[in-house]
Amino acid sequence: MTYVPPVPEEHVGLIADDLFTRNEDVWLAEENGHLLGFFAIRRSRTNDWETLERLYVEPNEQGRGIGTALLDKAKALRREGLYLWVFQKNTGAIRFYERHGFRLVKLTDGEDNMEREPDALYAWIPSPGPGRAASGRGSSARSRAAGSRSCPRRSP
Repeated sequence: MTYVPPVPEEHVGLIADDLFTRNEDVWLAEENGHLLGFFAIRRSRTNDWETLERLYVEPNEQGRGIGTALLDKAKALRREGLYLWVFQKNTGAIRFYERHGFRLVKLTDGEDNMEREPDALYAWIPSPGPGRAASGRGSSARSRAAGSRSCPRRSP
């Protein structure tokens, strides 16, 4: 099921620029120069939460573990936890996030989002374990991971 309408080609550059200027970390998954998916994280301006703003995998590339690899990288970058919003009708995404440790925080009627679509706030808050070190943000946007490459954010 499609939740976002196709983007007109002339708007792709503006959307990409916005993705890089609004988010602190943007990571791409690629294979042989072909974009497979990406994620973007930023601190919420309203709640001061680390928020997974975007997690996208090309539809014909889904089911290969790319989304899991991207989500694992996002969690590694934000070891203290992440929040995200998902439309309630996107049951596949909800199952994916719940399978990866995200828990429902609240449901809304969509009155406060641009799409006016009922949505849900989810959180991943890792439980402290023995030997769990505090994380620092450091230069994570410039480090590399197998199968992914970072895209340092651009200055506005």
